[in-house]
Amino acid sequence: MFLCGKGDPAPSRQKSVTVHAGDTGNLPGNPMMRSLLVLLIGLLAASGAAARELDRAAAEAALNEARARCELDAGALWGVSLCGPMLVVDPQTRALVANQAGPGLTADGEVFTGVLPQDINIANTAFEWNGTRWVMIAAPLPEEAEVRGALLMHESWHGAQPRLGLPAANAAPAHLGTPEGRIMMRLEWRALAAALNLAAPADRRQAAADALTFRAARRGQAGADGAEQERALELSEGLAEYTGVKLAMAEPGEAAAATLRAAERAPAYARAFVYASGPAYGLLLDDMAPGWREGLDAEADLGDLLGSAIGFAPEADVAAAVQAAAIRYDGQAVAEEEIALEAERMRQRAAWVARLVDGPVLRLPFRQMRIGFNPSNLVPMPPHGTVYPTLRITDVWGVLEVEDGALLDEGWSAVAVAAPADAAALSGPGWTLQLNDGWRLVPGERAGDYTLAEAD
Repeated sequence: MFLCGKGDPAPSRQKSVTVHAGDTGNLPGNPMMRSLLVLLIGLLAASGAAARELDRAAAEAALNEARARCELDAGALWGVSLCGPMLVVDPQTRALVANQAGPGLTADGEVFTGVLPQDINIANTAFEWNGTRWVMIAAPLPEEAEVRGALLMHESWHGAQPRLGLPAANAAPAHLGTPEGRIMMRLEWRALAAALNLAAPADRRQAAADALTFRAARRGQAGADGAEQERALELSEGLAEYTGVKLAMAEPGEAAAATLRAAERAPAYARAFVYASGPAYGLLLDDMAPGWREGLDAEADLGDLLGSAIGFAPEADVAAAVQAAAIRYDGQAVAEEEIALEAERMRQRAAWVARLVDGPVLRLPFRQMRIGFNPSNLVPMPPHGTVYPTLRITDVWGVLEVEDGALLDEGWSAVAVAAPADAAALSGPGWTLQLNDGWRLVPGERAGDYTLAEAD
């Protein structure tokens, strides 16, 4: 989740997830304009960063700003305080400034300082550290006040997420990589933007109904699994994004509409879609169904809530309804553009298959995996899994850093990268591996493949 200013590329943004062996319940396979916390375009937070000292004053100011914003909300939005343990960390040096005591931290005036352990990936995220749930913010923070505030409140919501009973979700819905899925998503976004911008209540309801028509068509194409992956992501990242927009933007509706327009230019929608859709649905529900947040549970669907508020029911002939509504949003041009782009996407997917499926690979199984990644560029490749162009994984065996493609299987049980030259090499095309003592590379199942084994 992140924001960008008008005309500016979005700053670096990375998500972090912790997975233990067998813990796949919420995972796939068991899964620019001034705007809100937006399109996830950028590299891993540490990639290419120039060496620097952590700006202590800026970090402390960010912690104070987060506290002031959550105290101003005082639990009004979600019924719980968004204040809690928070740290700001430098991706290059791992130096941190925290708002409370923690493992290995030293009191330093009104804050605490220290160094983040190597086995914790750096990202804008919430994570468990020594039995405490922390919010982590990667330095440097955005300079624009609204953008910075939205980032702080987005991640603060993740800090409070378990108390809200809303589980994390980490799917990458494969149908959002298809022309059909992208077309319906773009049309839904255009209708949502119209609903946010239109003044007349009847016009807003019509635009909202159009959005739900496109949504119903896309989810019908995706099937039950794809629809569930979308729904769960909207309740997790989508509501976090809505919270940032709601609590930090002077004109949240205008910001959300701008992001919806900008989102169409994202290179991949599989994870990034929620950063546009979530705030839009939340703000429309604020207008059309006040009190919708009360009693919200893990089974809720934001589209269904909006549909109930406006009395929407999908047409029996969904195709005809889509065709009629699409005229209002230049649907023909959207379809032609997506079909033209598909040839290049097919070429890219074929290249990934050749490299990470058919070719020799190093396969690293997960035991206690933590992953940091950029959600804007994921490439679903069913049935093989999802390609993560950039990521950082830590596990009991060490640290894997990838700058040019890795494949996570459908069940998030292992990651594969292009094979090294031999078992002694701990690097390969676009990746490096730091092995802990007691681990080594050994030949895999196919000729040229490698995997991990514990040393004798």
